[in-house]
Amino acid sequence: MSVPPRADCTADASGGLVFHVSGGPAARTGERAELVLLRRGADPADREVRLPLHPAADGRLNAELTLGTELPEGRWDVHVALARDGAAESGQAGPVRLLPGVNDLRALVDRVPEPGGGPVAVRVPYPTKHGNLSLRSWLRAAHAEAGDLGIGATAVTVHGELYGVADPAAALAGAVAEARLRDRAEVVTVPVTADGARFTFTLDHQRLADGWRGGTEVWDLWLCPASGEPARVARLLDDVADRKPVFVYPARRVTAPHGPAQAGPYYTADNDLSVRVEPAG
Repeated sequence: MSVPPRADCTADASGGLVFHVSGGPAARTGERAELVLLRRGADPADREVRLPLHPAADGRLNAELTLGTELPEGRWDVHVALARDGAAESGQAGPVRLLPGVNDLRALVDRVPEPGGGPVAVRVPYPTKHGNLSLRSWLRAAHAEAGDLGIGATAVTVHGELYGVADPAAALAGAVAEARLRDRAEVVTVPVTADGARFTFTLDHQRLADGWRGGTEVWDLWLCPASGEPARVARLLDDVADRKPVFVYPARRVTAPHGPAQAGPYYTADNDLSVRVEPAG
């Protein structure tokens, strides 16, 4: 009976990953193999990344995904396949999905990117609802990492830190935060308090509710330096691939023109921070 291929994942302090693969066709035949990452919904030109698998002392095959490996933002399904030349000779059908094994992602918790300018890259492996191994990748030119959220009776206070810019303190001098309403060109701007690379801003729920038209409205939060590109406020620097169902915050009642409403922060499916205004209850 064949053993389905499976991969354990180990993270390092830089944010790189090592995949330890056991089982599958390469283990049975001894042929050269590759780890194949396929990005969902991407154009064929930038959909596939292949990493060589090398024999390890424990009998498994290891592939290293360093931060230097270009990996566009998105969700990547993880496969194993015989190397291209060997696959043609052996008549293999193609890449085989990997099952998730044991992940050691402790090094990703409270990770601090290298100082200085440059994109912030984050990769977090996770098991899908169908029991396969996938990888969530983020790549941000500048990144506003959300920290503690203060949920008050009438407002939310966001604490965070700016990464990916050469001089964060200079970038935050005169910065503001923006709540941008999806689907309509409306923006609420609030001042930012900064200390070095750290920032804080408070967003009054009532300002978001004053123009509420009923239903659910979502305001996306951005950090906007006085000069340079805005950065989406998000929580990426840990081992959580999907924060939305795990980190749930209370909503507060607000006065709105179309009846009782409530407002509160939440993390989107991409781990970005937003505020939702919706009917109360």
